[in-house]
Amino acid sequence: MPSRLIVVVGAAAVALASTLAAQQQDKPQLPKSQIPDLGRPTKVTDEQPLFSFEEYFPGKWNFEWDVPEGVLGPSGTVKGSIVYKKIEGPFFEATTTATAPSGALTIKELIAYRREGKTASRYITDSRGFSYQQIAPVGGDLGGYFNLYYEGSPFAYKGRTVRIRNALRLTSPLRYRNSVTVSVDGGPFTNYGSAWYEKDATATRSR
Repeated sequence: MPSRLIVVVGAAAVALASTLAAQQQDKPQLPKSQIPDLGRPTKVTDEQPLFSFEEYFPGKWNFEWDVPEGVLGPSGTVKGSIVYKKIEGPFFEATTTATAPSGALTIKELIAYRREGKTASRYITDSRGFSYQQIAPVGGDLGGYFNLYYEGSPFAYKGRTVRIRNALRLTSPLRYRNSVTVSVDGGPFTNYGSAWYEKDATATRSR
């Protein structure tokens, strides 16, 4: 092969490799399951892996939520996003910005997660005019699902005593379900609707 042709072919190969590398770098890096590949079917005696809050939550999640009328406001659709960020060590923060039937809505969370203790806690400040605390055990199963069941402290709002429970069902690295029940003045917890949160892989990668 003539030397000039070799140079041309070599340059083309280098350019193609550079293009493929750039395309690969620009592709969103999708989160992976936290369940290890054992190379065999799981057994009931297999130990459930510990949940990593840091690997799962940080980034932007979008949601749309149909809520009923109640002490928290009128019925309608709440639509927006929540952004989780790591602060340091076991501490995280999250900010929800959304539009609700009553107008713009902002919710801020300060979160602490004890991986070995399998517990999470958070302090929530809602722009509607109330704050409260929650604590949750963190569990899962060998199928790859994790759960956080948040129990909320009572708080006063519009002359009523309110408690909120959240059940987070983490069904995949890109999707979780948040189901809410509400108790008013010590009454039974009633359904406040639920929503699927979808992770924005592009926004997460560009943080």
